[in-house]
Amino acid sequence: MWNSAAIDRRSFIKAAGLSFLAGLAPRGAMALQRADAVYASGLRTARGEFAVATVTERGEIVDQVALPARAHGMAHSMATGKAVAFARRPGTYAMIFDPRGRDEPIVITSAEGRHFYGHGAFSPDGRILYASENDFEGDRGMIGLYDATNRFARLGEFETYGVGPHDMTVSDDGRMLIVANGGIETHPDFGRTKLNLASMQPSLTLIDAKTGALLEKHTLPAQWAQVSTRHVDIDATGRIWFACQYEGHRNDLPPLVGHFAKGEDLAFVELPQETTRRLANYVGAIAVNREAGLVGVSSPKGGVAVTIDAKSGKVLSEKTVADAAGIAASRDGFTVSSYDGDFLATHSDVAWDQHIARIAPLRGA
Repeated sequence: MWNSAAIDRRSFIKAAGLSFLAGLAPRGAMALQRADAVYASGLRTARGEFAVATVTERGEIVDQVALPARAHGMAHSMATGKAVAFARRPGTYAMIFDPRGRDEPIVITSAEGRHFYGHGAFSPDGRILYASENDFEGDRGMIGLYDATNRFARLGEFETYGVGPHDMTVSDDGRMLIVANGGIETHPDFGRTKLNLASMQPSLTLIDAKTGALLEKHTLPAQWAQVSTRHVDIDATGRIWFACQYEGHRNDLPPLVGHFAKGEDLAFVELPQETTRRLANYVGAIAVNREAGLVGVSSPKGGVAVTIDAKSGKVLSEKTVADAAGIAASRDGFTVSSYDGDFLATHSDVAWDQHIARIAPLRGA
């Protein structure tokens, strides 16, 4: 069913070339040769240094690139093969790198009065990088636009029409930006402190990618105003899936996963109460497996990864994963990493960070 996974590896090796393979440590080269798919994720080494790694679906590290500070989310362009690691909030760097080792990394810095929120996405043609950012004096979410054809020079910015944008993505046709505005006010003077938990306004917004105009804004019901909308992904039908983190009482059982499409209202998935308890009011990451019609969510606080049928919304499986961090589509469903260094079947002497990006086939490769 996951024939494209093998293409991932073959395309990656072909695009990388012999010089890249020759430069790998023997262990990394062997891991790549027997891999089904290739991913990228941030990590912290045993020495406390930060890096982004190219890693197989088994968790075998192929290569590493040093980072200036801790990373959070990853993004990858199928069109160009470039990838980016975004600094963890309230960080101010993003590092664009070529997982195939063809080009030197480029580090960009957020504009004055802005910081990154840890996520972003490329336009389908790879020419523009979008990044979720904070206008911390104006207390408004922004999307920074960067020119991938000119060393990622800043082109401008759009509003997200909300507060505290976290994850974002781009529709398959490139016309629409989808943003999860978590509704939480922060300011770098106060580090990662959440400043407005009593007056949160979480939302999901659809924005015209060409003009920055607001197309739709979906706010949560008043009773769930402390359900912070955090992460998004898109399934094969174009339906948008979102995952949340609850800032209310720990004994509450709020909705944590939902979906919608343009022109539709938000709909929450009715998870079993025990599943909601296991998620511990905190979904750290969400991923869609388009080929299999599955949605996966992970919770480091609950130590669990949950697989949901995208069509029916039914929970298909729950897997205990201590300190579950990133999640991404794999041949058998989902690959899950952990803060403790586990990546599916392999343990490494690193701490994987919150997110995983699957490095997809390159066009023309």
